[in-house]
Amino acid sequence: MAMFWCTEALPLAVTAMLPVCLFPTLGILPSKKLCPQYFLETNFLFLSGLLMASSIEEWGLHRRIALKVLTIVGVKPAWLILGMMLTSSFLSMWLSNTATTAMMLPIANAILESLFGDLETLKQKCQSVKLHSLPSVPSEKRMLAIDGTDKMEQSDMMTSEEIQLESQYQLKVWKGFLICIPYAASIGGTATLTGTAPNLILIGQLKRLCFKKSDHRAEAEARARALIEDDYRKLGPLNFAEGAISFFFALFAILLFTRDPKFFSGWSVFFKKGYVSDAVTGVIIVSILFFFPSQKPSLSWWFDPKASNTPYVPLLSWKKAQESVPWNIILLLGGGFAMAKACEESGLASWIGGHLQPLAEVPPAAAVMLITAFLAGFTEFASNTATIIIFLPVIAELAIRVSINPLYFMIPATVGCSYAFMLPVSTPPNSIAFASGHLMVKDMVKTGFVMNILGVLSVALAMNTWGVAMFDLHSYPEWARPINKTALLTGVHFSSVQSVNATL
Repeated sequence: MAMFWCTEALPLAVTAMLPVCLFPTLGILPSKKLCPQYFLETNFLFLSGLLMASSIEEWGLHRRIALKVLTIVGVKPAWLILGMMLTSSFLSMWLSNTATTAMMLPIANAILESLFGDLETLKQKCQSVKLHSLPSVPSEKRMLAIDGTDKMEQSDMMTSEEIQLESQYQLKVWKGFLICIPYAASIGGTATLTGTAPNLILIGQLKRLCFKKSDHRAEAEARARALIEDDYRKLGPLNFAEGAISFFFALFAILLFTRDPKFFSGWSVFFKKGYVSDAVTGVIIVSILFFFPSQKPSLSWWFDPKASNTPYVPLLSWKKAQESVPWNIILLLGGGFAMAKACEESGLASWIGGHLQPLAEVPPAAAVMLITAFLAGFTEFASNTATIIIFLPVIAELAIRVSINPLYFMIPATVGCSYAFMLPVSTPPNSIAFASGHLMVKDMVKTGFVMNILGVLSVALAMNTWGVAMFDLHSYPEWARPINKTALLTGVHFSSVQSVNATL
């Protein structure tokens, strides 16, 4: 399956369904255990985020947010990427990475269309320049002029080579913009206890895009800035539908954060323990969108039956949901969960975990790098939560046997499980970004490979510098003595790591 996902020999959704026929027939996993993996609680939360994003798109709230972000940070690609990453990171402090990515991608597309126009047109133009030697033509940014004149200076003329370079630059910016959002969503989880395990900031991607710009690009950015400010003014004040969606979006975030924030009792204590999850919150909020009115209700008909009454239009219709939600991604996520379940049930994961025992002979600093690198690679094909549940007890046992503070191995192992950057199926945010249709698997593999290397090196640096002072890693804690070994593997520390990764 990993090979099919990498090569796209079959559509990704079709590959994701292969376990349904292969695993039962090969005796790996019975169908009654396999099929439920395709619609777990995580899938419901994922679907809720997509439906919320659909309602935002339906009433243009994402365009308002996009234009506001543009007016604040400017139109330079490096600043735009930073602005979107900061926004995504902030939202993912309170929302799941999946919901954050699903909401931010439409905003990213709106920003990019404001700068570069339609992506398909950009691709066609880039391909046309490659196939034909074109004469000098007006810059495509000529359309951004707001004075309405048709004057064309000599400096506005671009050769075919300049057009090709500019088009390729814009395509790279577009892809970098989409890739940075799922990465930023994962990074944002580091700020709160209820967030996901941390990921590395995309520094290399930002620096790569910050090369010197040409005069044509500077003029285009100036025109784009004026056009964006004018478009934002044309939107006018916030209407009722946009305000309602903003309210439900904020309510969604607040309810997710306050359900079980760990440091105080959340609203879930009013229900049976373990019965209410983030998926319940998501379904409740998006269900309201299907009947909440998009226009301010009027009771004039109550006093005057002859008074005109506007047609009832909800914030989100099922037709819009069917058209805008990428349903194939639900199957894609299910395939990843099915593979993780099969690895667990078949004993493959335990067999791999047993082969970590030779790490006891490796120097601790090198072992940290090896553990992080191994789990970063394994989690590309299995769910983050399943990976950490399988391997954390083994790693804790390894640390106890060599008399090393278990946190010295357990923390990098947990962080390494979040370094799933290379494949669309690695994490739900990756799947959402890939579902936009503007990224190829090879784009994510190339960028993700570099991210994994930087992540492993960063974890090794952190654990051997400020991590030592923060967690007192050079001393062996009392709670890790052999007499308490069983409690360690099943008690507070393992459950706490599980809670940190519960929203991956």
